[in-house]
Amino acid sequence: MSRLDLIRKEEKKYHDFCYENYKLFEEGSWLYKPVKTVMDLLPLFNNHEDIRVLDLGSGVGRNSIPIAQEIKNKNGKVVCIDLLDSALDKLKRYSAEYEVEEIIETRKADIGHYEITKNEYDLIVAVSTLEHVESEDIFDNVIKQMALGTKNNGINCMIINSEVEEIEIESNKKLDAMMEVNLKTVNMINKLNSIYEGWEVLSQLVKPLEYQIVRNEREVLLKTNAITYVARKKK
Repeated sequence: MSRLDLIRKEEKKYHDFCYENYKLFEEGSWLYKPVKTVMDLLPLFNNHEDIRVLDLGSGVGRNSIPIAQEIKNKNGKVVCIDLLDSALDKLKRYSAEYEVEEIIETRKADIGHYEITKNEYDLIVAVSTLEHVESEDIFDNVIKQMALGTKNNGINCMIINSEVEEIEIESNKKLDAMMEVNLKTVNMINKLNSIYEGWEVLSQLVKPLEYQIVRNEREVLLKTNAITYVARKKK
């Protein structure tokens, strides 16, 4: 099994477990509430109609369902892309439960190979997903597609993990981080600034995080520098 296949297998196992054992918007996991940075952007579209949103790596709807609730009465649409059947199946159920099934459109795809229509979206969101594409070259291509797919005055909102480390808690042994694209923080920021040159950067911050996960029934400490990057396309 290749390293990429191993990472994909481990990530599928981890997310399938979360989606099966934790309910959306209930305390106990990262599914508890949407990302504040994402939700804080929605008032910027208060005067817009026909809002189009793309959620790359949507999962079960942690962000896309609250977005859909906000734009429901503005003829909005949220296109949700994910590779996992477990995510999309749950997303469809939650969309019905929260009465936004007409707003949310699900598409099964690998975000690294999903073709984004040019000038289609007012808001493109990618939370902890871009670092899971196959390679740095594909990472670059996806972000360039995001930029091209954004309307004038539209916004791209990303949270990207960098300098990820995984440490087995019992032995304190450093493990191979299960992350396809794992760049140094400064290199990632330089890359983003280059791609979004000419855009208005609304937010750029780095937050060191660490939390416990389970890998192959072992308690593992995951450490990361989480980069929040939000940019608006100028006319």
